[in-house]
Amino acid sequence: MDNVSPIQIVSDALALAEKKASLPARDLLVRGVLAGGVLAYATSMVFVALAQGVLPIVGAIIFPIGFVILVLLGLELATGNFALLPAAVLAKRISASDMLRNWSWVYLGNLLGSVAYAVLFIWTLTSFGANNGGPAGELIRAAAMKKTTAYAALGAAGWATAFVKAILCNWMVTVGAILALASKSTIGKITGMWLPIMMFFAMGYEHSIVNMFVMPAGMMAGAPVSAMDWIVWNQIPVTLGNILGGALLTGAALWYTYGVKSSAPVAAVVESAVAGDPVAVR
Repeated sequence: MDNVSPIQIVSDALALAEKKASLPARDLLVRGVLAGGVLAYATSMVFVALAQGVLPIVGAIIFPIGFVILVLLGLELATGNFALLPAAVLAKRISASDMLRNWSWVYLGNLLGSVAYAVLFIWTLTSFGANNGGPAGELIRAAAMKKTTAYAALGAAGWATAFVKAILCNWMVTVGAILALASKSTIGKITGMWLPIMMFFAMGYEHSIVNMFVMPAGMMAGAPVSAMDWIVWNQIPVTLGNILGGALLTGAALWYTYGVKSSAPVAAVVESAVAGDPVAVR
């Protein structure tokens, strides 16, 4: 059977979280850098596609390529870890300090990888400043402004909007990370990840790691956005929202309903019921 039951998915997720928490800082940083770069690569591909006049939904369809690559390679993405590690803390499989250590190194690595790719991408897009980047450059500048100065113009309401968009974003991003464990086949894993990632991107929600590429790229392309605009009006509220959405709506919720079992027999009955065993549900 290719399908994995929800109870087993959560069990595997907890084991994965333990493994992630035990990785040395060197590996967390390197895998974080690579993950940030891969996700930035996929984001830049969306801008290039949209610059060709395709419908926005096309961008949402192709964006999950980056997420799929980084998950299949076992790289480290902070937004996914915002769900996996809190669940392991609740299950007492790792400590809170283990979780914060992982988040810190991975977040730093994601930032370094995203910004490094942004520099390389803008260099090539503008031929090292010889032009303004054409339609793709204009889209990147507009996106950077939409994600910062547009929120700033709304004041507290703008900050809150970014925060809530980030909660909704990472609910689906972390569902995608969990669904990578829902199948034993590669194609099954890809399909499971693709759907929720496509959903969040199509809705225009806020992803802190994606924004680590969009804002630096936009500023280098000439968007009237400062580093303070980026940090105050996007990176802080979006990171906090991503943490809350992932930790609460996915990590804690799935751990509570599938990870907390009073006894092995009860777990076996519930698992059989989920699998559709008529005997188990009588």
